[in-house]
Amino acid sequence: MTRPVPFFKMSGAGNDFIVLVEPEAPPSPSTVRAWCRRGMSLGADGIILLSRQPTGARMVHLNADGSESELCVNGSRCAARLAFHLDWAQSRLDLDTASGRIDAYDEDDRIRLVLPFEHIEVTPFTTDEATGFFCSVGVPHAVVWVEDLAATPVARLGARLRHHRHFAPAGVNVDFAHVVDAHHVELRTFERGVEAETLACGSGAVATAVVGQHTGRLASPLRIDTAGGASLHVELEPGQAIVIRGEARIVATGELMPGAVDLPAAPSWGPSGEAG
Repeated sequence: MTRPVPFFKMSGAGNDFIVLVEPEAPPSPSTVRAWCRRGMSLGADGIILLSRQPTGARMVHLNADGSESELCVNGSRCAARLAFHLDWAQSRLDLDTASGRIDAYDEDDRIRLVLPFEHIEVTPFTTDEATGFFCSVGVPHAVVWVEDLAATPVARLGARLRHHRHFAPAGVNVDFAHVVDAHHVELRTFERGVEAETLACGSGAVATAVVGQHTGRLASPLRIDTAGGASLHVELEPGQAIVIRGEARIVATGELMPGAVDLPAAPSWGPSGEAG
């Protein structure tokens, strides 16, 4: 990077993103990794490339490790929020993603998405570390029910399950869910591509809702509380599209400078989450 790159910083219920609007060229994987590195650069869970289309907008989501993801639900809500902010649409937006077109609606303090999933297969799994359920909602998720979220070693157990041979070669996002009641869940997620726990995960909320309804633990509509303190609201009925609502905010705008890329390598003994 030889000159400043304009950006928006956004948060979707705690998932934070660096958004580039119609960039001249996509950033390289190494640049993405540098920009997303917290403390040393701007820091984010991922990068969103947003471009205007004749019928709405298109987004590309890049994970913090530089890889491209098939779908990021909280990122999609942020992309829609910014498109509305830029007056690309009024109250409804067609948003193209790698997983297909999503209908997005501006509801003032929230963005509502209608996701194009009508049937999602849920399968149980058992490993030495945990038992749970697997499903793909555009991206793969393993949902594990827990009684005490505060005591759950999300970093350690999440990393083991994310890379477990049972989910090879693609790996999996890992959701640890505590059922408060049939319409209320508390959720922590270890995200593939970020390789850490994040403050929220929209696709994880959807996966948890799908698995919960499949197993009879949960019923639509659902409130899903995230580690960042925000709540996501999911509605799903058999044979119908999935609806998710939640906040998406523009936090800041500015320019990424050359110093955001030229970073030292992280030492192997650096912080990595819970011990044990």
